[in-house]
Amino acid sequence: MAKELTVALIQSHLIWENPEANRALFSERIDSISDAVDVIILPEMFTTGFTMNPQNVLFEEKSKTIAWMQEWARKKDAAIVGSIVDSEEGKFYNRLWFVAPEGMSTYDKKHTFTLAGEDKVYHPGTSKVILEYRGFTICPMICYDLRFPVWARNVEGYDALIYVANWPKPRISAWDTLLKARAIENMAYCIGVNRIGKDSSGHEYSGHSAVYDVLGNPLAYSEKEEILYATLTKEHIDTYRNKLRFLEDRDEFSLL
Repeated sequence: MAKELTVALIQSHLIWENPEANRALFSERIDSISDAVDVIILPEMFTTGFTMNPQNVLFEEKSKTIAWMQEWARKKDAAIVGSIVDSEEGKFYNRLWFVAPEGMSTYDKKHTFTLAGEDKVYHPGTSKVILEYRGFTICPMICYDLRFPVWARNVEGYDALIYVANWPKPRISAWDTLLKARAIENMAYCIGVNRIGKDSSGHEYSGHSAVYDVLGNPLAYSEKEEILYATLTKEHIDTYRNKLRFLEDRDEFSLL
């Protein structure tokens, strides 16, 4: 079983509602990764930006993007992770794809962002996803999910949370605080990948992509356009979960 997992976080601007251009942009970023990594994480809606006009995204762009993710997963021998505009049975979803050389998993955003009207456009997910990858147990989530600790509650014993986001600059202090809190309260690594730059509505994004360990210590952090790296270790998780048995003292309750 693998004892380490190396992650690369690509903090980038996005080109509005232009999947082809964004795939080209991220191809350059991914190609520039020279060292071996296990997971490459992109922002939320990385092919379009946080659009509330999913009808502007051609249906065939989904298959093109998934094929593109599969190609880079094979080339880099790494999982490619990010959310895209997706559709199924006439409903739109903000769907995260975790595309590894060994196979694929998906997660649909549970908490659609009502402040932007996402709830009126995208159908919410209903299932928490826990996946196994190279010896690590991972829980992927999307942006606004970060504000809801019960949804992220570590009852499964996962090793790492991953949040992909388009989190705007005016509320970036909440992003910083909540990423750290999710790591501490769940005694798990917490990874957040945000975009940078401005979208077509003038909303500004300041990055702050980061990786926190189980004690809330930052392993990576940036406010500029770049690729961040961090290595997660089983030893770190096991050492502090055995020494500080906080998860064993958590309250027991069921959601109705």
